[in-house]
Amino acid sequence: MPQATTIAHLSDVHLTPLRGFTPRHWNVKRTLGLINWHRGRKSVHRHEVVDWLIADLASLKCDHIAVTGDLCNIGLPGEYSAALSWLQSIGPPDSVSVVPGNHDIYSRLTTHPGVGLWHDYMSSDAFGAAIAGVGAVAYGFPYVRRVGCIALVGVNSAVETRPFVAAGKVGREQRAAVGRVLAALSGSGLARVVLIHHPPLASQAPGRRQLSDANQFEDVLREHGAELVLHGHNHRDSLVWCQGERGPIPIVGIASGSAGRRHRSEPLARYNLIRVRGDGGRWAIEITGRGLVSGGVAVAELDRQRLEPAE
Repeated sequence: MPQATTIAHLSDVHLTPLRGFTPRHWNVKRTLGLINWHRGRKSVHRHEVVDWLIADLASLKCDHIAVTGDLCNIGLPGEYSAALSWLQSIGPPDSVSVVPGNHDIYSRLTTHPGVGLWHDYMSSDAFGAAIAGVGAVAYGFPYVRRVGCIALVGVNSAVETRPFVAAGKVGREQRAAVGRVLAALSGSGLARVVLIHHPPLASQAPGRRQLSDANQFEDVLREHGAELVLHGHNHRDSLVWCQGERGPIPIVGIASGSAGRRHRSEPLARYNLIRVRGDGGRWAIEITGRGLVSGGVAVAELDRQRLEPAE
């Protein structure tokens, strides 16, 4: 009988507080980020909104939660600890997977481990550890975890950048490792779901916000294939298709999971429930979007779609 697995996808929660901005952490980028936070984002991203979404998804009993980055704002030590506490509050490491965003690897830290605090939430399980290519670069990326009929492949696109730049990079070594992982999983009978913060295609973000090696990473996806790619970063819902050698690959972006009011063209907070069903051959993927409805605090179903490429 075909298997079915459901994961919840959240991103860009931008947890607070921004305490501990002491002289040892002062630099131009953090100062500009702090100003930007107080001028706009502070009134948009609210912790209680994330709590509403988490309570809603908990009531629906999904099999796993995937968080595609930007738990932090300007990379202060206290933010990493607060993010770890939040992760622990929503589930143990075997129930929650994380990849970092550009706000998580934001600016240089000397002795603090930064996102290393989240190691248990972004490392391979026993199944993934045996696959060639895992743990090839810093922080143990890419990693692989098995969740029901899904193999989650965690990719790190976050790198330190100069002020006014939110770009990412997978890097040559990690790209090669991701290719080996996807190839090894192609005969596993599992649906390969890639988690990455930045949109993986060059057309999905402007230069200062896109992957600097998007074209090369797209080549990896095209050559080796994947059943689904999940990302954040743009604070908007999106679906585009990448035509791979093994068939079309759906690439799904999600809005911020903490937006309590609209900011420019960005929608209110939401998350996606992704149901993957199949028997190792053909996969049926259905996405149910749930989030805030304008003018209220209730979380409701916003849309539902089955991922099918256009003819």
